[in-house]
Amino acid sequence: MMLNYDAPLYRPPSEARSLIFQVTLGCSFNECSFCDMYRSKEYSERPWEDVKAEIDMMAKYVPETRRVFLADGDALNLDSEYMIKILKYIREKFANIERISCYAMPMNILKKTPEELKKMNDAGLDMFYLGIESGSDVVLKKVTKGAVAKTIIKSVNKAKEAGYIMSCMVILGLGGKKYSKEHIKGTAEVISACSPNYVGALTLYLENGIKQEFIDKYNGEFVKINDDEGLEELYELVNQINTEEEIIFRVNHGSNAYTVKGTFPQDKQEMLDKVEWMKDHPEIVRPQGIRGF
Repeated sequence: MMLNYDAPLYRPPSEARSLIFQVTLGCSFNECSFCDMYRSKEYSERPWEDVKAEIDMMAKYVPETRRVFLADGDALNLDSEYMIKILKYIREKFANIERISCYAMPMNILKKTPEELKKMNDAGLDMFYLGIESGSDVVLKKVTKGAVAKTIIKSVNKAKEAGYIMSCMVILGLGGKKYSKEHIKGTAEVISACSPNYVGALTLYLENGIKQEFIDKYNGEFVKINDDEGLEELYELVNQINTEEEIIFRVNHGSNAYTVKGTFPQDKQEMLDKVEWMKDHPEIVRPQGIRGF
């Protein structure tokens, strides 16, 4: 039995085996120039009757469900009491639930009071996926992120204090050649300042429908980095992250030309050594042209 999803439907790679409920459709912000995930949708919040009916149906067909992801890109924009109602009902209907998660934007975390965040966490919302993208305010402004480094740090720390597991994404190459050093320096500073539980590094990949919009935001300044420069960005990112808290770090997304993984701080030098080795062995990096801009 399948749910009748409102396509397109997205979820993080680590939620591949999760049951997905669309409690919202689209994204209330929907202005990031690097993202076309929800451009075809107008943001809306699904009524309780529809959400409840889908939970009831899937509780009947897959009662053993252990993980649930709440879609689309903006579930946290829901009123807190409505979210708590959904969370409690999911926990009631699925006895084996281990984790409920959703995407979160910095602005949505900051809009919630600490008490609201804690109540949702107590009701069963365990994990947020948040896009840091960059720690450079210049880059964040050019890609219309709707956040600056300071607010990203504040939002991640606020969520962690309320009990959430934080999984954050950054994008290699987002600053192009001109802002590469600034992009990586700022990104490392943000990660070091909030120490998310997980950090995944993707490589910039733009669909044709938004490519020109993205370039226009840079006013002709954007020049794409190549895979060698991406490796250099990765090296500098790892090198400049300084934390005493554990951060599980992954560079294994399909957009990347290479795979690196480890845990800060104990695996930092090992990861740096691997990137250095990869620089000396270009044959292991994907051939040029396999993944486009």
